[in-house]
Amino acid sequence: MKLIEGTKFQQKVWKYLKTIPKGQVKTYKQVAIAIKRPKSARAVANACGKNPYAPKIPCHRVIRSDGGLGGYSGKGGIKTKLRLLRSEKVDI
Repeated sequence: MKLIEGTKFQQKVWKYLKTIPKGQVKTYKQVAIAIKRPKSARAVANACGKNPYAPKIPCHRVIRSDGGLGGYSGKGGIKTKLRLLRSEKVDI
């Protein structure tokens, strides 16, 4: 895989995102805990927002703790996030 442009933190987040199975979602907080940065949920959200590789790196599988979708940096924004999640049979 060619080198991904981004900070060390962003790369850590993006690498983890690729382990989230199709059809499943995690919260920004769950991702923060998984990468051993439990207080970094907001930074995880920012890293998702800066993901230039969507949907190949599936930031659309990360949602807010309150069940809200959060944002989506990919083309088409939140509508695309919703469509991607529905196409993966996520109950949203």
